[in-house]
Amino acid sequence: MTTRTRILTGITTTGTPHLGNYAGAIRPAILASQDANADSFYFLADYHALIKCDDPQRIQRSRMEIAATWLAGGLDVNRVTFYRQSDIPEIPELTWLLTCVAAKGLLNRAHAYKASVDKNLENGEDPDAGITMGLYSYPVLMAADILMFNAHKVPVGRDQIQHVEMARDIGQRFNHLFGNGKEFFTMPEALIEESVATLPGLDGRKMSKSYDNTIPLFTSAKDMKDAISRIVTDSRAPGEAKDPDNSHLFTLYQAFATKVQEEEFRGELLQGLGWGEAKNRLFQLLDGQLGEARERYHQLMSRPSDMEDLLLIGARKARAVAAPFLAELREAVGLRSFVNPVAVAATTKKKAAKAARFVSFREDDGSFRFRLLAAEGEQLLLSRNFADGKTAGAVTKQLQSGQALDVRSEALSFSVWLEGAAVADSPAFADSASRDAAIEALRVALTPIED
Repeated sequence: MTTRTRILTGITTTGTPHLGNYAGAIRPAILASQDANADSFYFLADYHALIKCDDPQRIQRSRMEIAATWLAGGLDVNRVTFYRQSDIPEIPELTWLLTCVAAKGLLNRAHAYKASVDKNLENGEDPDAGITMGLYSYPVLMAADILMFNAHKVPVGRDQIQHVEMARDIGQRFNHLFGNGKEFFTMPEALIEESVATLPGLDGRKMSKSYDNTIPLFTSAKDMKDAISRIVTDSRAPGEAKDPDNSHLFTLYQAFATKVQEEEFRGELLQGLGWGEAKNRLFQLLDGQLGEARERYHQLMSRPSDMEDLLLIGARKARAVAAPFLAELREAVGLRSFVNPVAVAATTKKKAAKAARFVSFREDDGSFRFRLLAAEGEQLLLSRNFADGKTAGAVTKQLQSGQALDVRSEALSFSVWLEGAAVADSPAFADSASRDAAIEALRVALTPIED
């Protein structure tokens, strides 16, 4: 079965996106999400934001601004899974499971923690002054974000590579302790985009809110124009040749221009284009490319309920992956039901009893569901919701009774029916051959073993 590459990106919700964020992270990620071979997960890292910010209004505003920026920038929620981290309760639960296997020595080496300790020592303070457990265990939360969805690639800046490596270490430790031959977690790889632009700010340093040198992305055309007018340039007058390769303004223009536009602008600067007109050209270029997106951004910000609906749909998509996987992990570590719904004696003659097992669990809304897992842990079926555990248990018994299975295929998946109603569904498969093989495996798994 062919597996698409799963890519996961988180955006911390502590500020308002600026032009540098757009060129360096948002635009390339949106382009990457359009790859038909990629299965993309994008989330608002609002739990992470709580580590850095204790202003509730700022957190809430930033969540809205960042969601609106991604949607206005062209993120297609039908192609990707776009969600808020805080809408996935499985994330903090997985964080605790991973915390229980994460080595303290590993977390002691985390760059952010070490930097805070070093700063305290320089100031003659206690090494851990002002350091919260949120900051200290941040890498475990990030590991849970990545491992929950078994991401293959995680686009990060160089300062975040260590966190992806720590996620690998923690995931490997869990696999070793509880896998019993099964690899629960895929080992993620950091994806460093060397070609992604790092834009200079108004003063030539890296564009950053901490330097107060940013160019607004979607606030208003006037704000953008005002910011561009403050870009630091040299003192060469109109008519004097300018050096494009040492001009922050040209670097900004280059990040958004076509090759033809770039060469034309370069030529005009060399021929003495005045800085005032050059700044106007940069504004026209940016306004032309971002004007429509800016309008969409303001429409979204004025209708937060639309964004809320989209994010809740994304959360449902994410939880459809996270909930059954977490149930499997709970089972692995021993957090199991006291009642074993598989009514088959574990004798040496009945080796096939080991081939498949039912795992029941309860949803947040109080309903009950079950999964049928193959011997290797692969999910064969996920049930529909039942009002109570007794009904769910009765259905599992009926499926094991030996009666003829009513399996109905639909596209690249199938469902199982009892008494005219669908009771469980398969995952989606890559092709019809894989689907048909799974149906056969299901029939074998539910065939009673005779003494």
